[in-house]
Amino acid sequence: MYISKLYREEDRGKILEFLKQNEFATLVACDGEKPTASHLLMEVMEDGEQLFVNGHMSKANPLWKTFEKNAEVLVIFQGAHTYISPTWYNHVNVPTWNYQAVHVYGSPRIISDHDETYNLLEKLIERHEAGSQYRLKTLPQDFVEKEMRGIVAFQIEVTRIEANYKLSQNRDDEDYHNVIARLNERDDEMSHGVAEAMRVQRSSHSRDVTGTM
Repeated sequence: MYISKLYREEDRGKILEFLKQNEFATLVACDGEKPTASHLLMEVMEDGEQLFVNGHMSKANPLWKTFEKNAEVLVIFQGAHTYISPTWYNHVNVPTWNYQAVHVYGSPRIISDHDETYNLLEKLIERHEAGSQYRLKTLPQDFVEKEMRGIVAFQIEVTRIEANYKLSQNRDDEDYHNVIARLNERDDEMSHGVAEAMRVQRSSHSRDVTGTM
């Protein structure tokens, strides 16, 4: 992914938080002739310094069959994004688009072990159903086994990460804060999400600069 030096994010903690907040991602591989992709729920796991991405897909989805042909696959995590009007600046300029995107590359493997697959699904449900009593272990186990036979679980060992946070970092304080204000005037969640990301980005940068003085 092309990333301008101004927009490159390298803070591991910030990137991990972003990945965990935007876990409906796009898995991209090559089938030997052309790129192929699916939109899947992903879960980023930490094991010391090593990162893994866990997920599953329908067995009918041919994407998992490409794993043996791919030493490396790509997972794209997308955050809020929106149009930025040039009328919001204190000078003549052009329109642009603000966004956050992280590309995660890694080595895929199919999870063939029954218990490992079960535990992956169990943890996923426990996290998303934290406020309810819905659990794998409380369901009829013949039903669970039948559903498990219809999916393929996988894990990607992360080898590299590219994070692009294009959030008007090239603007002075007046323009920057005006963009945030204009975004907050809109009614859509995407604009509000970008405004909040900008607020956090500028305040974080200010703390970093202050801390080095």
